[in-house]
Amino acid sequence: MVVLGAYFPASSAGAYPIANIPAGKLTHLFYAFATIEQGHLTLPEDAPAHLEDLAALKRGHPNLRTVLSIGGWGAGGFSDAALTRRSRAVFVEEALALADGFDGIDLDWEFPVSGGPAEVTHRPEDRRNATLLAKDLRERLGDEYILTAALPAGRLQAAGPYDPAESFEIAELARVLDFVNLMTYDFGTGFSPVATLNAPLNAPLEGLGDGNDVASAVDYYVRAGVARERLVLGVPFYGRGFLVDEAGEEAGLGRPQVGTMEAPEWREIKRSFLTDPAWERHRHPVARSPWLYHRGRRAFVSYEDAVSIEERAAFAAREGLAGAFTWQLAADDDEHSLLAAMVRPFGGDL
Repeated sequence: MVVLGAYFPASSAGAYPIANIPAGKLTHLFYAFATIEQGHLTLPEDAPAHLEDLAALKRGHPNLRTVLSIGGWGAGGFSDAALTRRSRAVFVEEALALADGFDGIDLDWEFPVSGGPAEVTHRPEDRRNATLLAKDLRERLGDEYILTAALPAGRLQAAGPYDPAESFEIAELARVLDFVNLMTYDFGTGFSPVATLNAPLNAPLEGLGDGNDVASAVDYYVRAGVARERLVLGVPFYGRGFLVDEAGEEAGLGRPQVGTMEAPEWREIKRSFLTDPAWERHRHPVARSPWLYHRGRRAFVSYEDAVSIEERAAFAAREGLAGAFTWQLAADDDEHSLLAAMVRPFGGDL
């Protein structure tokens, strides 16, 4: 089965009504996020209304699978929840209760042991406990419900070079899951010493960590023991911005960063950046990614457009992966041009 998925943050529902979701282009919709607050799982404040809207969306698109995603960047509580057999049992019971009406659960623990925000609790035993938590969920969910996890691909974190194998028992965990949402983005972030690309298909620069690009990340997970048909390739509908010391020979690419810009979403890039001639357009022939450079502000913005998104989805199809997903749906334009590009290599509308 092909997986064409999208994360939908609860915070987006005000500006982007759930009824407007182009569900005919999706197989899976990940509602984000439930979090662990004071030791207990909780849904977003507006979840009751959202659940009604999701149910209506499913009635109109009965093949759509909705999945409750738990966690997200900066979400704490996982290390404590996974620590003991008893704490895991409490987590599982609460997760199943919150996921009533959904078709499954997605774990987004960023990240066990190391990586992620410094303020999130980490323990050395997290690596094993993450697998045990997934196994306990799988046992209770059975085979008729979906269990997935979002796993990291970027090789730089706050503490420097990062290896996903330090956080996860990758092969064993993947066998418990229906599929892995591989976060093949955030390769160029504020943790990067130079301005670089958010989701390069192939490495545009040397010295930014081994495998810090989409193709290398897929190869890494395959070599780590994950079957290709269990990997779903992530594509970002948002950009990354840097301030640099000077333009250099590549319009900011590879220059030391002296600061970052708030990550603009595609809809804002399309509306405000691509219509402003002060932002020069560039495209890397190896990375297969576009970027923008503003000489007056010495600002560099990496982003993906319909061309580069379709190239990544075509790569996923060619490599025999399960499909593609995006973070996140509400960042697309009103014409759903990026989502259309993501699903096109897999046959378009479902």
